[in-house]
Amino acid sequence: MPDRLVPATLALRDDGTPVSPEFGDLHRGASGALAHTHRTFVAGNGLPSRWHGRRTFTIVATRFGAGDSFLSTWAAWRDDPARCERLHFVAVEPHPFSRDDLRRVLSQVVANTTISADVDALVGAWPMLVPGLHRLEFDAGRVVLTLAFGDAIDMLTKLVTRADAFCLDGVPTSNDTDQWSNDVVRAFAKIAGEGATFATHAHSDAMKHALGEAGFTYREVDDLLVGEYAPRWRSRRHEPPRALPVATRRAIVIGAGLAGCAVVERLAARGWDVTLIERHERIASEASGNPAGVFHPLMTRDDNVASRLTRSGFLHAIARWRALERAGHAFARSTHGMIHLAESVDDFARMRDAFDAFGAPSDYASLLDTDAARAHLNLPVAHGGLLFPHGGAVWPAGLCAAQCAAAGERVRLLAATGVARLERRGDTWHALDAAGNTLAEAPVVVLANAGDAVRLAGLQHVALQPVRGQLTLLPPGSAAPLPCPTIGDGYAVPLDDGTLLIGATFEPDDVDPAMRMAGHVENLDRVRHLLPGLIGDLPDVGTLGGRVAFRWVVADRLPLIGPLADEAQAVANARALSGAKARDLPRMPGLYGAFGFGSRGLVWAALGAELIASQLEGEPWPLERELAEAVDPARFLIRALRARRIASAG
Repeated sequence: MPDRLVPATLALRDDGTPVSPEFGDLHRGASGALAHTHRTFVAGNGLPSRWHGRRTFTIVATRFGAGDSFLSTWAAWRDDPARCERLHFVAVEPHPFSRDDLRRVLSQVVANTTISADVDALVGAWPMLVPGLHRLEFDAGRVVLTLAFGDAIDMLTKLVTRADAFCLDGVPTSNDTDQWSNDVVRAFAKIAGEGATFATHAHSDAMKHALGEAGFTYREVDDLLVGEYAPRWRSRRHEPPRALPVATRRAIVIGAGLAGCAVVERLAARGWDVTLIERHERIASEASGNPAGVFHPLMTRDDNVASRLTRSGFLHAIARWRALERAGHAFARSTHGMIHLAESVDDFARMRDAFDAFGAPSDYASLLDTDAARAHLNLPVAHGGLLFPHGGAVWPAGLCAAQCAAAGERVRLLAATGVARLERRGDTWHALDAAGNTLAEAPVVVLANAGDAVRLAGLQHVALQPVRGQLTLLPPGSAAPLPCPTIGDGYAVPLDDGTLLIGATFEPDDVDPAMRMAGHVENLDRVRHLLPGLIGDLPDVGTLGGRVAFRWVVADRLPLIGPLADEAQAVANARALSGAKARDLPRMPGLYGAFGFGSRGLVWAALGAELIASQLEGEPWPLERELAEAVDPARFLIRALRARRIASAG
């Protein structure tokens, strides 16, 4: 069963002071709240001087609450001319406020201060209240807030980051205080960078004991306990992640579809210069060239890995797309939600069970019974389904173009250019053509070219399968008005020009690019069953337009995102790696992959790009470790090693 997120409650005392059972009195006076958090967590961690000269600086907080510690840190960063290039603030929160309650609290906290605009930005970016990690960007992406919604201890243990400072807040007052202290400090010790500092009001003997046992020094300063991570022994099997050491921030991205263009935008935003190589004459020429693609999360009763991953990707993509649009990079996407119709009575029961177990807020999903679905679509559908208000359809090629435009002069496109092979020379990768000429060189290569990535990387333990998909386009006037994209067994997407896009066939291992009448008939039959009354009179089926594209699907239906394994070295050391975890595996230096997205490129591309950029830069990952390992391109190699299906060389 999923862990349901329970939002914080907010009430007002008779004098107007906001109060919450989860956080207590929330109003110390406009200057009092910010001054308190600045003294405790900013000055208590030796800031701002400690982030001087740093490319990135990461702070981890055990509670977000009303956000005053984040706002104080952000204000101190902005006021410091010697500030670090990129500030990360990671905060866990088991009971987040609703957007409206957060605004109510913070409007008093920052009254008559200079950071009211920061509150507006924070409230405007506030995510849907669903479990998991949520990444928010401010100040043109130079201030990054990662919110971990869920149980504090659980989320702290799932973070992948190298922390430079800790804000230890929200210590419980129950009998579990001692255990909480031990668990939190142990979690800190796993992600602390060298010399990482902490500050807290907690002075209990249990806290001091936990800190000492985990390798932290501490001292009392007025009413604070402060200190740093300085273990006298090497206690960690795995060090927290570091930035990839590169002499120059240059990268080659191969493949200019949804995956590759998303990577280009995320790297360029961090100051990387990227050469984008595409074998076709224009970007988004393969599956990303479809007229539209549907976009929605997945809900299951057990909230499994696929559900959590699609939820993270769905929410992250929405945030990135809005940022592109705010920056003036427009692309076509629908704005009236999307409905996922059940295919049977049993299927609707499964949807209802998943919806009830998850407790989704209405801005994430709503359950529609048959009558409600009929009313919403104005069609005689047989079953109800799920309404995703922020789901819908997106024009993939337009999105790719917007991402490349956002990258600006930092991207150089080599179109109509095929890469025959990759060669590592010293610390640099060379992309070579068939004649052996160097097309581009850089310390980092990201393979985002679907099925061809396996060939270029020489991977033996990644199995990709091509799946043929044929779309059908129905001319304007041949279908009833459809208020929003609708999916089920098949899908129907109304396009802006009155055309109705339906599809798509799913034909594994079929690589025939020719349009087939049988494919149109199959698409029509499925949509007529899904949405009776939608399709009216049609011209001869043989005259219908459409498109054939190929998705590349991984055996476990999850994408391949992250650093690629050094398979030769792993095989040579197979015996020693028989119990390997992802962090034990040797990797090809500077070689990453973002492929195998199947039919979910719109959901996973932005999140995958952010993950790779974070791995390269040594920043907090936007995914919990379990989810990052679930998409690790080396996962099949790890399974083979554990099962001892690989013998050591010699």
